[in-house]
Amino acid sequence: MALLNLTVDVPVHDPLIVKEGSVYYCFSTHGYFYTSSDLLSWKYGGKVFEKLPDWVFEFVPDSDGKDFWAPEIVYRNGEWRLYYSVSSFGKNTSVIGLACNKTLDPTSKNYGWRDCGRVVSSGEGDKYNAIDPAVCADESGKDWLLFGSFWGGLVLHPLCKNGAADLNPEGKLVEPLFIASRQKKGEGLPEPNPIEGGFIFPHKGKYYLFASHDFCCRGVASSYHIVFGVSDKITGPYIDDEGIDMRWGGGATLRDSFSFEKWAGPGHNTVFKDDDGKIYLVYHAYDRKDDGRSKLMIEEIEIDKL
Repeated sequence: MALLNLTVDVPVHDPLIVKEGSVYYCFSTHGYFYTSSDLLSWKYGGKVFEKLPDWVFEFVPDSDGKDFWAPEIVYRNGEWRLYYSVSSFGKNTSVIGLACNKTLDPTSKNYGWRDCGRVVSSGEGDKYNAIDPAVCADESGKDWLLFGSFWGGLVLHPLCKNGAADLNPEGKLVEPLFIASRQKKGEGLPEPNPIEGGFIFPHKGKYYLFASHDFCCRGVASSYHIVFGVSDKITGPYIDDEGIDMRWGGGATLRDSFSFEKWAGPGHNTVFKDDDGKIYLVYHAYDRKDDGRSKLMIEEIEIDKL
Protein backbone atom coordinates (compact mmCIF):
# COMPACT_ATOMS: atom_id res chain seq x y z
CA MET A 1 0.00 0.00 0.00
CA ALA A 2 1.47 3.32 -1.06
CA LEU A 3 1.64 6.27 1.27
CA LEU A 4 -0.81 9.01 0.46
CA ASN A 5 1.21 11.74 2.12
CA LEU A 6 4.95 12.07 2.55
CA THR A 7 5.02 15.85 2.97
CA VAL A 8 8.02 17.00 4.96
CA ASP A 9 6.43 20.27 6.07
CA VAL A 10 4.00 18.80 8.62
CA PRO A 11 6.09 18.31 11.79
CA VAL A 12 3.77 16.41 14.10
CA HIS A 13 4.00 13.83 16.86
CA ASP A 14 1.09 11.57 17.90
CA PRO A 15 -1.24 12.83 15.14
CA LEU A 16 -4.96 12.34 14.65
CA ILE A 17 -7.29 13.55 11.91
CA VAL A 18 -10.95 14.51 12.12
CA LYS A 19 -13.22 16.27 9.63
CA GLU A 20 -15.72 19.08 10.08
CA GLY A 21 -17.66 20.03 6.98
CA SER A 22 -15.19 19.97 4.10
CA VAL A 23 -12.11 20.68 6.21
CA TYR A 24 -9.71 18.11 7.66
CA TYR A 25 -8.02 18.91 10.96
CA CYS A 26 -4.84 17.26 12.14
CA PHE A 27 -4.09 17.63 15.86
CA SER A 28 -0.94 16.53 17.62
CA THR A 29 1.21 16.67 20.74
CA HIS A 30 1.94 20.24 21.94
CA GLY A 31 -1.55 21.27 20.85
CA TYR A 32 -0.64 22.38 17.33
CA PHE A 33 -3.15 21.75 14.57
CA TYR A 34 -3.13 21.89 10.78
CA THR A 35 -5.92 22.10 8.22
CA SER A 36 -6.39 20.65 4.76
CA SER A 37 -9.02 20.37 2.06
CA ASP A 38 -7.61 17.22 0.45
CA LEU A 39 -5.41 15.34 3.00
CA LEU A 40 -2.42 16.22 0.80
CA SER A 41 -1.62 19.88 1.40
CA TRP A 42 -1.66 21.14 4.99
CA LYS A 43 -1.35 24.57 6.53
CA TYR A 44 -0.72 25.57 10.12
CA GLY A 45 -3.95 26.42 11.94
CA GLY A 46 -2.77 27.46 15.38
CA LYS A 47 -2.61 26.02 18.86
CA VAL A 48 -5.46 24.69 20.98
CA PHE A 49 -4.27 26.19 24.29
CA GLU A 50 -1.75 28.88 25.01
CA LYS A 51 -2.09 27.99 28.67
CA LEU A 52 -3.48 24.87 30.33
CA PRO A 53 -6.05 25.06 33.14
CA ASP A 54 -4.58 25.82 36.57
CA TRP A 55 -5.94 22.57 38.02
CA VAL A 56 -3.41 20.61 35.94
CA PHE A 57 -0.64 21.64 38.37
CA GLU A 58 -2.44 19.83 41.20
CA PHE A 59 -1.78 16.55 39.42
CA VAL A 60 1.41 17.35 37.50
CA PRO A 61 3.27 19.97 39.56
CA ASP A 62 6.24 20.18 37.19
CA SER A 63 4.14 20.79 34.06
CA ASP A 64 5.17 23.83 32.03
CA GLY A 65 1.48 24.73 31.84
CA LYS A 66 1.57 25.22 28.07
CA ASP A 67 1.75 21.90 26.25
CA PHE A 68 -0.20 18.67 26.31
CA TRP A 69 0.53 15.29 24.76
CA ALA A 70 -1.25 12.93 22.39
CA PRO A 71 -4.74 14.43 22.00
CA GLU A 72 -7.94 12.63 21.02
CA ILE A 73 -10.97 14.39 19.52
CA VAL A 74 -14.46 12.95 19.08
CA TYR A 75 -17.79 14.56 18.17
CA ARG A 76 -20.53 13.84 20.70
CA ASN A 77 -23.86 15.47 21.54
CA GLY A 78 -23.34 18.47 19.29
CA GLU A 79 -19.82 19.31 20.44
CA TRP A 80 -16.23 18.32 19.91
CA ARG A 81 -14.55 16.69 22.91
CA LEU A 82 -10.80 17.03 23.17
CA TYR A 83 -9.05 14.60 25.49
CA TYR A 84 -5.44 15.45 26.23
CA SER A 85 -2.69 14.29 28.59
CA VAL A 86 -0.18 16.12 30.74
CA SER A 87 2.66 14.18 32.32
CA SER A 88 6.12 14.17 33.81
CA PHE A 89 8.28 12.43 31.23
CA GLY A 90 9.27 8.94 32.35
CA LYS A 91 6.91 8.99 35.35
CA ASN A 92 3.25 8.06 35.79
CA THR A 93 2.54 11.41 37.42
CA SER A 94 -0.03 12.14 34.76
CA VAL A 95 -3.53 13.41 34.09
CA ILE A 96 -5.99 13.26 31.21
CA GLY A 97 -8.14 16.36 30.83
CA LEU A 98 -11.18 17.21 28.74
CA ALA A 99 -12.07 20.37 26.83
CA CYS A 100 -15.13 20.96 24.63
CA ASN A 101 -15.88 23.17 21.65
CA LYS A 102 -18.88 23.73 19.39
CA THR A 103 -16.67 23.94 16.30
CA LEU A 104 -13.10 23.37 15.19
CA ASP A 105 -13.11 26.44 12.94
CA PRO A 106 -11.13 29.22 14.67
CA THR A 107 -12.84 31.85 12.50
CA SER A 108 -16.32 30.92 13.76
CA LYS A 109 -18.04 33.06 16.40
CA ASN A 110 -18.89 29.81 18.18
CA TYR A 111 -15.24 28.76 18.47
CA GLY A 112 -13.70 28.45 21.92
CA TRP A 113 -12.42 25.58 24.04
CA ARG A 114 -14.27 25.14 27.34
CA ASP A 115 -12.43 23.48 30.22
CA CYS A 116 -14.32 20.38 31.37
CA GLY A 117 -11.78 19.29 33.98
CA ARG A 118 -9.99 16.08 34.80
CA VAL A 119 -11.03 12.72 33.38
CA VAL A 120 -8.54 10.46 35.18
CA SER A 121 -5.14 10.85 36.80
CA SER A 122 -2.33 8.58 37.94
CA GLY A 123 0.63 8.73 40.26
CA GLU A 124 3.04 6.72 42.34
CA GLY A 125 1.40 3.48 43.44
CA ASP A 126 -0.93 3.24 40.46
CA LYS A 127 -0.43 0.39 38.01
CA TYR A 128 -1.39 2.55 35.04
CA ASN A 129 -0.20 5.78 33.44
CA ALA A 130 -2.91 8.31 32.52
CA ILE A 131 -1.68 9.44 29.10
CA ASP A 132 -2.41 8.71 25.42
CA PRO A 133 -6.23 8.87 25.52
CA ALA A 134 -8.38 7.37 22.77
CA VAL A 135 -12.18 7.04 22.69
CA CYS A 136 -14.26 4.35 21.01
CA ALA A 137 -17.99 3.61 21.10
CA ASP A 138 -19.19 0.01 21.42
CA GLU A 139 -22.10 -1.59 19.56
CA SER A 140 -24.59 -0.01 21.98
CA GLY A 141 -23.15 3.48 21.48
CA LYS A 142 -21.44 3.60 24.87
CA ASP A 143 -18.06 5.34 24.88
CA TRP A 144 -14.93 3.79 26.35
CA LEU A 145 -11.65 5.50 27.14
CA LEU A 146 -8.48 3.67 26.19
CA PHE A 147 -5.24 4.97 27.65
CA GLY A 148 -1.90 3.94 29.08
CA SER A 149 1.82 3.95 28.56
CA PHE A 150 4.35 1.49 30.00
CA TRP A 151 3.54 0.52 33.64
CA GLY A 152 0.77 -2.13 33.53
CA GLY A 153 -0.03 -1.49 29.87
CA LEU A 154 -3.16 -0.25 28.10
CA VAL A 155 -6.30 0.32 30.17
CA LEU A 156 -9.93 0.46 29.00
CA HIS A 157 -12.56 2.24 31.08
CA PRO A 158 -16.20 3.25 30.41
CA LEU A 159 -17.12 6.91 30.04
CA CYS A 160 -20.23 8.72 31.23
CA LYS A 161 -22.55 10.44 28.73
CA ASN A 162 -20.90 13.80 29.44
CA GLY A 163 -17.50 12.38 28.50
CA ALA A 164 -16.17 12.03 32.04
CA ALA A 165 -14.94 8.81 33.65
CA ASP A 166 -16.73 6.98 36.45
CA LEU A 167 -14.25 7.25 39.33
CA ASN A 168 -14.34 6.20 42.97
CA PRO A 169 -14.47 8.79 45.81
CA GLU A 170 -10.66 8.99 45.75
CA GLY A 171 -10.74 9.89 42.06
CA LYS A 172 -9.33 6.56 40.89
CA LEU A 173 -10.57 4.00 38.38
CA VAL A 174 -13.10 1.65 39.94
CA GLU A 175 -11.89 -1.47 38.13
CA PRO A 176 -9.06 -0.88 35.64
CA LEU A 177 -9.41 -3.26 32.70
CA PHE A 178 -5.98 -3.98 31.25
CA ILE A 179 -6.27 -5.11 27.64
CA ALA A 180 -2.71 -5.00 26.29
CA SER A 181 0.79 -5.44 27.69
CA ARG A 182 4.22 -6.77 26.73
CA GLN A 183 3.96 -9.25 29.59
CA LYS A 184 4.29 -12.88 28.57
CA LYS A 185 1.73 -15.29 29.97
CA GLY A 186 3.08 -17.02 33.05
CA GLU A 187 5.84 -14.44 33.49
CA GLY A 188 6.08 -11.30 35.59
CA LEU A 189 5.50 -7.80 34.27
CA PRO A 190 8.58 -6.70 32.30
CA GLU A 191 10.50 -3.63 33.38
CA PRO A 192 10.08 -1.54 31.39
CA ASN A 193 6.82 -2.47 29.66
CA PRO A 194 7.11 -0.59 26.34
CA ILE A 195 3.59 -0.34 24.97
CA GLU A 196 1.56 2.84 24.45
CA GLY A 197 -0.43 4.89 21.96
CA GLY A 198 -3.45 2.57 21.85
CA PHE A 199 -6.37 3.12 19.48
CA ILE A 200 -9.52 1.03 18.92
CA PHE A 201 -11.31 1.10 15.57
CA PRO A 202 -14.68 -0.68 15.16
CA HIS A 203 -15.35 -2.23 11.76
CA LYS A 204 -18.04 -4.65 10.58
CA GLY A 205 -18.80 -6.08 14.00
CA LYS A 206 -15.18 -6.40 15.07
CA TYR A 207 -12.84 -4.18 17.05
CA TYR A 208 -9.24 -3.55 15.98
CA LEU A 209 -6.80 -2.58 18.69
CA PHE A 210 -3.69 -0.77 17.49
CA ALA A 211 -0.73 0.01 19.73
CA SER A 212 2.90 1.07 19.55
CA HIS A 213 5.58 -1.24 20.88
CA ASP A 214 9.07 -0.26 22.02
CA PHE A 215 10.56 3.25 22.18
CA CYS A 216 9.74 6.60 20.60
CA CYS A 217 11.30 10.06 20.81
CA ARG A 218 14.83 9.00 19.83
CA GLY A 219 14.84 10.27 16.27
CA VAL A 220 16.12 7.72 13.78
CA ALA A 221 17.16 5.49 16.69
CA SER A 222 13.49 5.10 17.68
CA SER A 223 12.36 1.48 17.74
CA TYR A 224 8.64 2.32 17.71
CA HIS A 225 6.49 0.05 15.57
CA ILE A 226 2.74 -0.38 15.13
CA VAL A 227 1.02 -3.63 16.09
CA PHE A 228 -2.61 -4.76 16.18
CA GLY A 229 -5.04 -7.43 17.29
CA VAL A 230 -8.73 -8.14 16.70
CA SER A 231 -11.67 -8.89 19.00
CA ASP A 232 -15.40 -9.50 18.78
CA LYS A 233 -15.92 -7.29 21.86
CA ILE A 234 -14.57 -3.88 22.73
CA THR A 235 -13.33 -5.27 26.03
CA GLY A 236 -11.28 -7.95 24.29
CA PRO A 237 -9.48 -10.22 24.26
CA TYR A 238 -7.57 -8.86 21.27
CA ILE A 239 -5.85 -11.66 19.36
CA ASP A 240 -3.07 -11.30 16.80
CA ASP A 241 -2.46 -13.34 13.64
CA GLU A 242 -0.58 -16.00 15.60
CA GLY A 243 -3.39 -16.43 18.11
CA ILE A 244 -1.60 -14.55 20.91
CA ASP A 245 -3.62 -12.35 23.25
CA MET A 246 -2.38 -8.75 23.36
CA ARG A 247 -2.65 -8.91 27.15
CA TRP A 248 0.19 -11.41 27.00
CA GLY A 249 2.58 -9.74 24.60
CA GLY A 250 0.66 -10.30 21.38
CA GLY A 251 0.41 -7.91 18.48
CA ALA A 252 0.91 -8.46 14.76
CA THR A 253 3.39 -5.96 13.31
CA LEU A 254 1.69 -3.58 10.89
CA ARG A 255 4.42 -0.96 10.32
CA ASP A 256 8.02 -0.92 11.50
CA SER A 257 11.28 0.93 10.88
CA PHE A 258 12.08 -1.27 7.92
CA SER A 259 8.90 -0.39 6.03
CA PHE A 260 10.36 2.63 4.26
CA GLU A 261 13.93 3.48 3.39
CA LYS A 262 13.54 7.06 4.55
CA TRP A 263 11.53 6.54 7.74
CA ALA A 264 12.26 5.19 11.21
CA GLY A 265 10.13 4.43 14.25
CA PRO A 266 6.58 4.65 12.83
CA GLY A 267 4.08 4.77 15.67
CA HIS A 268 1.33 6.28 17.78
CA ASN A 269 -1.28 5.74 15.13
CA THR A 270 -4.93 6.62 14.88
CA VAL A 271 -7.44 5.51 12.24
CA PHE A 272 -9.67 7.91 10.32
CA LYS A 273 -12.69 6.99 8.19
CA ASP A 274 -13.64 9.59 5.59
CA ASP A 275 -17.11 10.43 4.30
CA ASP A 276 -16.54 8.30 1.20
CA GLY A 277 -15.81 5.22 3.30
CA LYS A 278 -12.04 5.23 2.74
CA ILE A 279 -10.03 4.37 5.84
CA TYR A 280 -6.67 5.89 6.64
CA LEU A 281 -3.89 4.93 9.01
CA VAL A 282 -2.48 8.13 10.53
CA TYR A 283 0.80 8.13 12.42
CA HIS A 284 4.20 9.77 12.74
CA ALA A 285 7.61 8.55 11.66
CA TYR A 286 11.11 9.94 12.01
CA ASP A 287 12.71 11.33 8.86
CA ARG A 288 16.15 9.82 8.31
CA LYS A 289 16.99 12.62 5.85
CA ASP A 290 15.92 15.50 8.10
CA ASP A 291 17.79 15.01 11.39
CA GLY A 292 15.23 12.48 12.62
CA ARG A 293 12.34 14.94 12.88
CA SER A 294 8.88 13.40 13.26
CA LYS A 295 6.52 13.88 10.32
CA LEU A 296 2.89 13.21 9.47
CA MET A 297 2.14 9.96 7.65
CA ILE A 298 -1.24 9.19 6.08
CA GLU A 299 -1.88 5.87 4.41
CA GLU A 300 -5.06 4.36 2.99
CA ILE A 301 -5.59 0.88 4.38
CA GLU A 302 -8.03 -1.95 3.82
CA ILE A 303 -9.03 -3.11 7.29
CA ASP A 304 -10.59 -6.32 5.94
CA LYS A 305 -7.24 -7.42 4.56
CA LEU A 306 -5.14 -6.85 7.69
